[in-house]
Amino acid sequence: MCSTACSARSRRARGQATVELAVAFPFVIAALLLVLQVGLVVRAQVLVVHVAREAARAAAVGERAPPPTGLDPARTTVEVLGGGGAGSQVTARVTHRLRTDAPLIGPLLPDLDLRGEATMRVE
Repeated sequence: MCSTACSARSRRARGQATVELAVAFPFVIAALLLVLQVGLVVRAQVLVVHVAREAARAAAVGERAPPPTGLDPARTTVEVLGGGGAGSQVTARVTHRLRTDAPLIGPLLPDLDLRGEATMRVE
């Protein structure tokens, strides 16, 4: 008698697990896409700071600032302030408008303004 009752119980448990998975799956996917978008924002912020350092270094040694690598140049502004004689300081400020474009999650979030700044001594 237990074999019939036990098999019916196990079929119901499998069915319940399938329903629970179907209900939870969209939330799991949304969470993974949100983590992906956060990773893209962190990567872009690291690139903005890197571009600011490179622009400040170039200005400190009297070179032209390199183009922002890894970032969309149309959405990036580089501003160099200061300078002058040896020993003075030069500051580079970089602003980048990041498009949030992860599937499903990106359109729900506004575009972000990322900023980076670096100061170096003129050589």
